[in-house]
Amino acid sequence: MRRREFIAALGGAAAWPVVAHAQGQRAIPVIGFLSGDSASRAPLLNFFREGIKTEGFVEGQNVALEFRTAEGQYDDLPALASELVNRKVSVIVAEGAVSSPLAAKQATTTIPIVFFTASDPVKWGLVTSLNRPGGNITGVSISYSELLPKRIEIMRELAPQAPVLGLIANPNNPNTDGDAKMLSALGEAGGWTIKVVKVTREQDLKAAFDDLVEARVGALTLGNDALLASWYQQIANLAIRYKIPVVFSGRQFVVAGGLVAYGPRIGDLYRILGVYTGRILKGASPADLPVFYPTQFDLFINLKTAKTLGISVPTDLLARADEVIE
Repeated sequence: MRRREFIAALGGAAAWPVVAHAQGQRAIPVIGFLSGDSASRAPLLNFFREGIKTEGFVEGQNVALEFRTAEGQYDDLPALASELVNRKVSVIVAEGAVSSPLAAKQATTTIPIVFFTASDPVKWGLVTSLNRPGGNITGVSISYSELLPKRIEIMRELAPQAPVLGLIANPNNPNTDGDAKMLSALGEAGGWTIKVVKVTREQDLKAAFDDLVEARVGALTLGNDALLASWYQQIANLAIRYKIPVVFSGRQFVVAGGLVAYGPRIGDLYRILGVYTGRILKGASPADLPVFYPTQFDLFINLKTAKTLGISVPTDLLARADEVIE
């Protein structure tokens, strides 16, 4: 098993704070982060820190963060979760693909778990219900099944004449087959062909785009996967290079040069993740904290990228945008 640990040294910190202080001082609680993707999602932790701060916790003062990441190798997650359990962390934050919270849940029934996932937590058996999670786990969930039809609609508006639409997916993610089937069904209903390209390594992204171009894909989106989301800058750059419009999931993609994104504001959700974690550290039971389920989704458009791609964004689409970057 490839054991991976990373330190997200945001704010200039060179190392994580020592948890056990000098003899006679009380050890501060440790939040264990279990992630299936890479460290490139670390900037979102700033929002998480804001969340725990609202509940009275400041990293380095009265709480510490410790990380385990599988870097896309989801089979490593159970062992990494066990490491955090053996470390006796106070809370486990399981983020990214549903494999991460599933591994955490399997590893412990006593340590509180707060998850962030784009999967249905009831379907995957993480919680009993959204309102009353039950057990030692709760968190934040996004319904990808609700977002995909809207993204298909946006792709068609951006490339109305394109007979082929594309999906980049991670085959190691248990959601991938369901995502591909859903997209294929939507494509068939609309008379479009769907090209699915599977990627597990960042260095294979260029080859994936070569396949998409060869298949004459007119527009594409990404599968429900945190690892793919962590490569947003690389994917945005390749989309411009290959002149393929991509519909992403969050604002950070558009800021990085992506054309369009439709979804919740991920930073806000990480802030809520922090709030939940802080409340649990103060004694709240995960069973009593309803799973947070965003109902507001925003549309972001980068007109500079549209110009680079030679795409004229439809007026109706621009009028619906919550934010336009020029």
